[in-house]
Amino acid sequence: MKLSTTLYFSLLTLCMLCFGIISQGVLGTETLLVNSLADIYTQEQLAQTLAFQNKWQWVGYVATPLLLLLKISIIALVLDAGMFFFDKQLKYKYIFSAVVKAEFVFLLVIIVKTAWLYLLVPNYTFEDVQYFYPLSALSIVGYQGIEAWFMYPLQTLNVFEIAYWFLLAYFIGKQLKISYGKRFAIVASSYGVALVIWVVGIVFLTLHVS
Repeated sequence: MKLSTTLYFSLLTLCMLCFGIISQGVLGTETLLVNSLADIYTQEQLAQTLAFQNKWQWVGYVATPLLLLLKISIIALVLDAGMFFFDKQLKYKYIFSAVVKAEFVFLLVIIVKTAWLYLLVPNYTFEDVQYFYPLSALSIVGYQGIEAWFMYPLQTLNVFEIAYWFLLAYFIGKQLKISYGKRFAIVASSYGVALVIWVVGIVFLTLHVS
């Protein structure tokens, strides 16, 4: 029995929320945050910060499906535009469904990151949890000493992102009935270009803020 796109999206959102909560619990993120701020804030300020975070934690849970829906919708639109230039047509709902299914690969990031830090990194810090991205260029060179604007591009260059491209090509190609090479060309020329523009925008914003 085929699952509907709505059910896939609901499952994806639920898994992201659950995996995120479990990861925070396993890694002890709150304790790490307190330790990282202990030299900056007083005990009273720390208590206020944690109280504020706990009070508004629900906002993050609500925002997760909304941001995920926005991300998937934009990527589906970009892929739709890419198909136009290749003289291919596919209903938006099929493209949206393909993107939803491909997004499941990023659940592995949470799992691998949690296991990696917990099992392989002794005495990891809050900065490790914040910046470490498994199987990425940043995990190879390390974030220590790296300029802030350079971190996001190095995080984006990772095995999971590459797998995501191939999954997008696979799922949209199932509907288009075209060669895998042409499927990947559509993904690279649309989503790939948009991703590069996004990364450049983030880099520019980081440089501007810093």
